[in-house]
Amino acid sequence: MMRIITGSAKGKKLVSLEGDATRPTSERIKEAVFSSIQFDVEGRRVLDLFAGSGQMGLEALSRGAAKATFIDLSREAMDIVKQNAKATGFFDVSHFLVSDWRNYIRKASGREQYDLVFIDPPYAMECCADAAAYLAKTELIIPGAIVVLESGEEEISLDDPRLAGYRVIKSTHYGKKTFVNILFYEGGEAAE
Repeated sequence: MMRIITGSAKGKKLVSLEGDATRPTSERIKEAVFSSIQFDVEGRRVLDLFAGSGQMGLEALSRGAAKATFIDLSREAMDIVKQNAKATGFFDVSHFLVSDWRNYIRKASGREQYDLVFIDPPYAMECCADAAAYLAKTELIIPGAIVVLESGEEEISLDDPRLAGYRVIKSTHYGKKTFVNILFYEGGEAAE
């Protein structure tokens, strides 16, 4: 059972899609991520890309983030995110959009900016580095933004020229299949 760990909605239960269409972040990983960024959440504008159940963005809102945008390609997943946002009391500070991640970033460029981003795609997509690079290139994130990447076998390396302008806050793995990289965006020009 997923729940909000702490903050104004502490203990509120969250639901997720039945079956394996989505893979919710484990409680252990969520707790570790928020322990690492706990002093950098309040007042932030959150983007939860590949939202699934919306638990990462909702946890950030519970901890004082100002607003959150939830993006997922699945209409069914977005219905779950909306249900969870209502249950936690964050529906009014949330924006929901059913969209492909690339299309959303392209269309939001110049109109939106975020300073806390969660990127947790289906592991087989291996697109965390691409998404982080595209966020920087389109200026959807501002210098000082924190970007949390959760991936499977995809290697995230700051030697990758696409990730110029980022530095690692924390990089760790959980079991054999999950890697979490928490990056700080310093700004600058990412390579194509």
